[in-house]
Amino acid sequence: MVTTRLLDPEALLRGALSLELGHQVGDLGCGGAGYFTLPAARIVGSKGKVYALDILRFALDGVESKVKLAGLLNVETIWSDLERPGAAKIPEGSLDRALLVNLMFQSRQNENIMREAWRLVKPGGELLVVDWKVQPTLFGPPLAQRLQPSAVEALAHKLGFKTKQQFEAGPYHYGFVFTKP
Repeated sequence: MVTTRLLDPEALLRGALSLELGHQVGDLGCGGAGYFTLPAARIVGSKGKVYALDILRFALDGVESKVKLAGLLNVETIWSDLERPGAAKIPEGSLDRALLVNLMFQSRQNENIMREAWRLVKPGGELLVVDWKVQPTLFGPPLAQRLQPSAVEALAHKLGFKTKQQFEAGPYHYGFVFTKP
């Protein structure tokens, strides 16, 4: 529940990511609350689609429940290990937009995760990365698990993404929008 007070999903999706009606979106590492999945589904509308991916089946169950309660018909949940490039059952190069929100601090396989995002995003598509700032807070992950923005950007560039913008995603988060040429 804290996430909704720390981040504004709709502002990030509409503003930073320029999510639009009809887009195909992948919420990679969606978590069980659907904080970004549900707003994305509303924005892309019935002509768009949101793929909600997670390695935790109970997280996908939570998203499915929220999607049903909201009456959304354009969300597909997919169990996937994002640390294994090629594992996500989504056609290569089919996503207009992909999201990695509060995910990278949880893994030491970030190159594989970002490589999977690269595989899924179509040329001209965009990747939104939002993660915890590396500064002491009373909550959030331990400082040792947080990634420096420069490390995220270097990894994205190594894989071929170009930085469109870097921004403050909230009081405790930084954000990037990367494009795939």
